Amino acid sequence: MALQHKPTAPHHPTQDALRALETVARYPAGISETDLARHSGLGRERLAPLLRMLRQEGYVERGADGAYVTGEALTRPDSAHGREQAVRERLQRTLDRLRDTVGAAVYMSRYVDGEVRVVHCADSPAAPRVNEWVDFRRSAHATALGKSLLTQLDPAGRRDHLARHRAARLTSRTITSDRLLLSRLESQPAGMPVLDLQEYAVGTVCAAVPIPAGSAAGSLALSLPVEHAHRLRRAADTLNRGATPVLLSLAIQDLPADSRPARPARPGRGAGGRSTPGEQV
Repeated sequence: MALQHKPTAPHHPTQDALRALETVARYPAGISETDLARHSGLGRERLAPLLRMLRQEGYVERGADGAYVTGEALTRPDSAHGREQAVRERLQRTLDRLRDTVGAAVYMSRYVDGEVRVVHCADSPAAPRVNEWVDFRRSAHATALGKSLLTQLDPAGRRDHLARHRAARLTSRTITSDRLLLSRLESQPAGMPVLDLQEYAVGTVCAAVPIPAGSAAGSLALSLPVEHAHRLRRAADTLNRGATPVLLSLAIQDLPADSRPARPARPGRGAGGRSTPGEQV
């Protein structure tokens, strides 16, 4: 199977999205797109796709007058359990939309306490998940999501993982040489998705992109039947582009509660929160 490994440009403007949210939160009565572009320093061309994503995810809302305010997704439940549940549900909705966009099962994984953990999966009858015939914790050397996580570790961390989880041959394509695998991980370009071309399971191809959250390694992956391998490059690029709302949700989750953009109570029309064309910040 010939697949060209062309670089995929990174599409994770999470910091830009956070900057836009923080700017919107400073204007409880709403801020126009023109003023938002000026006050955030993002520019309208850069801001427009971010606003579409933020509205889709419920982080901002647009009123009848065109002004933007923070959305329902930033409403903070009273309890810690409620906040965690809200984050899980929002992540699942985001992954479900991404699954439908790429037409493939989507997986979110984290590297926690030295182990690979798949923490979310979005699948459906039309986009079934891969059969986990070997525990993902023991097969990072063969899976796209596992290799993506390993690329985010330092060399000592990679060697430690492979010492604890020996690289077993799962298919005829599986790399079992630690030396070769470490060399491949070291040379993996940052702007290119990690691929699994039937290394984990015969009949399945996968791709993964990194989604680091703070100091923790994370990855977003998809799987396709091998008969759809011709879609893998385009699906991987779409997955890369769709990682931004996932990263944004993780970034907001990891912020201290008192520093998160809040959904303020909206004052009445004419109150001091509304931006005006000449206003400076």
